[in-house]
Parts: sequence; structure tokens; C-alpha cells
Amino acid sequence: AARIAFEKKWKFVNGSERRDLMLKLADLMEKHQEELATLESLNNGKPYAESFGVDLALCIKCYRYYAGWADKIQGKTCPVDGDFISFTKHEPIGVVGQIIPWNFPLLMAAWKLGPALATGNCIVLKPAEQTPLSALRFAELIHEAGFPPGVVNVLPGYGPTAGGAITAHGNIDKVAFTGSTEVGKIVMRAAAADMKKVTLELGGKSPLIICEDADLDAAVAAAQVGVFFNQGQVCTASSRIFVQDTIHDEFVRRLAAASRKRTQGNPFRDVSMGPQVSAEQQKIVWSYIAKGKAEGARCILGGEKINEPGYFIQPTIFTDVQDDMTIAREEIFGPVMSILKFRTLDEAIARGNNTEYGLAAGVFSQNINTCLRFASEIKAGTVWVNTYNAFDTAQPFGGYKLSGLGRELGEYALDMYTEIKTVMIKLNQTPVKN
Repeated sequence: AARIAFEKKWKFVNGSERRDLMLKLADLMEKHQEELATLESLNNGKPYAESFGVDLALCIKCYRYYAGWADKIQGKTCPVDGDFISFTKHEPIGVVGQIIPWNFPLLMAAWKLGPALATGNCIVLKPAEQTPLSALRFAELIHEAGFPPGVVNVLPGYGPTAGGAITAHGNIDKVAFTGSTEVGKIVMRAAAADMKKVTLELGGKSPLIICEDADLDAAVAAAQVGVFFNQGQVCTASSRIFVQDTIHDEFVRRLAAASRKRTQGNPFRDVSMGPQVSAEQQKIVWSYIAKGKAEGARCILGGEKINEPGYFIQPTIFTDVQDDMTIAREEIFGPVMSILKFRTLDEAIARGNNTEYGLAAGVFSQNINTCLRFASEIKAGTVWVNTYNAFDTAQPFGGYKLSGLGRELGEYALDMYTEIKTVMIKLNQTPVKN
């Protein structure tokens, strides 16, 4: 259906028509924002206030942003030698398979669908098997908005079957995947069979550096957002927090006091945190907490089961963490924070880079030279300064090293969904006779 829609209809649709369809879709999502947010919290377990005010708000903004690009996809004139005119065209890749994670189901779909639709591609989208509800309702809104049949196809299913079919299918020209690095490697190997283009947004073990001249209250607030937001199920989670030795004890005291105030429970009540997405994920996080304790880290907050039905994990803080401990090396994807001491900025940068990942990083300091040096030397796709987990649709997002390939969001994402065609024309030098 996607191939037929692309070849027979969609690739010929004007950019202004794509723009109007995407704007109508955004309007429909805004109209049904409460319903979609409810489905997202039922899907994932995240607090409804976050589903409504963060996930859905950013989704709507994303579609409107890329709607604005739909009629502005353009090439360049190339200054070449000789009697030639040369220019480039940016053409849609064709049919794109998009495999969506369970931590931000609608938002991660928007990050992929937005640029794909704006540039004229058709999509086969597979939501995570844990969280299909909101994607199925979204498919109805696609139809209501007036997109031609086959332009967006939602295919629920399991990773090895539905996801595997997408990566291996000969009629799919590109695969975009967000998820674990382990599965990203599987996707990449499968796509290599027929040289599909691939965009991967994968795991992270992001460092957050708190320098001695930092605004401690702001740093404490950012550290909580960095690790406890979305129950820690965030690829950019600042799960390695390096604190300068001169302020370490005071920072830990303030952080623990603030974190104790976080509430957990039914996501449709006024709570700070909901449950983990599944029993399987809860079990994984518990195993990391056990490893942290067994390897000698000191658990100063959380780390115990709570008397509440559901897949809850308390916000957990470890101190006395060493770089070679499991909780300091592996992505946990849960509300588990590791605090490590450092003495000098050189040391913090070197240890921050001592990871196979490179998705994000952050630094808190009042010294602009410290901040700029850190931003320059840390190997990460996004660097936050005196803030953390601040996103905007206009800024590109992606990682270094095992954190992925390519970029999502911003103008840069458009390049991930287009082929560049060069056209060269020989000029006729023979005089034209009247």
C-alpha cells in the first residue's frame, strides 16, 4: 500500500498540499489532546500531566514545524567550470519504515513522521508492542485529516516479526529506529542486505558535571529532571552525575532532600512519577539496583520496594560510585542516579568521555570559559549548559559513537529523508538564427 501510494500519488503532491494536510493533522491532535494524553498514560504509565503538557504539546508543535518546511524543500545552483548549468534537487527517498520506542510513543513518532511527510515520503510505522494504543488512534486522525490511503500505515506487532519484516522488506527504502543500541545493531545488519538508508537514535550514559561555582539549587532541580523524568526511561538520562569534591556533600544533601518529596502512584492523580512501563522493565531496573549495592555503591535514597500495586521503582540515588561499576557503565533506563566525585575539569571531561555512548551531556557552572570548554571537548550530540533535557523541535538531536547515526529534528532531519540529485546541463554555444 505504501509503495503504490508513493508511486501513484504522494510523490506528485505539491509541498503546499502536504503542508495543509500536516497542519490539519496538528489541529486534530490539539482538538483530541485530552483523549490522546489519556491513551498515552494508559499506554506507558507516565503521569497524565506530562502526557498532556509535554508529550502531546511537543507532538503538535513538531507537526506544525515540519508543515512549515513542506513547501520549502529546495536544492542549490552549483558554480561549475565550463559552459554548463548545474543544480541539485532534493527528492523523497520513497517508502520509509519507522520503528518507535515505548518511552515516548506519540512524540517519537512525530520526530520521525514530521520530516518524512514534509519531504514527500510514505511511511510504515511500527509502534512498540508495549504501547500500541495511541498510535492506533493517531492512525484514525491521519485518515480524518485527509491523507491519501497508504501514505501512513500503522503496523502493530513484535520487534522480531513486524520490526524484522520492515528492516528486511525489499520495498522499504529507509529504516528509522529509536531504541537500544543492541537492537539498533540488529536493524543495521538487516538493512545492510540491500543497502537501505538507516537513521538510528540509540542508548546513552550521559554525564552531568556540577562545578563548584554552580547554582546548586538549579543543579539539583536539573539532576532530578535528568534522571527521574518519565521514570528514568529517557535515552538522555543524566545517570552519571559528576560533582566537584568541594561541594559534593552539600549537593548530595540538597538532592536527597528534594528527591524525597517526589510522589509516586496512579498516573491520573497529582503525582511526580508513575510506574515503569512493564514488569520486565521493572525487573531490569531492580537488577541494576542490586548490582549497585553488591559492587559497593552506597544507596542513600530509594532502592526498596514500595507498597503500591504496579511496576513502581522508587527514585534511587547512589553515592560512592566508581567508574568501573556496572551502574556507572550501562544504560539502566530507570530512575537510578549515580553520583561520582571529581577534582578538576580535565578529570571530569576525561571521565565523562570514558563511555561507549555519546548522546548527551550537561554542565553547571557560572564560568563561561568552563562551559564552552566542556561543550567543545565532551563527545556528545547535545550539550546542555545550566539546564538539562531542554528540547526544541528546531534543534537537531542525535548521538556520537554507539548512540546512533544521523540526526532527528530541526532542518537537519530533512536531509535524512531526501535523496540529492545533481542535474548538469550543457549550454548551446551555437548562435540562434532568426
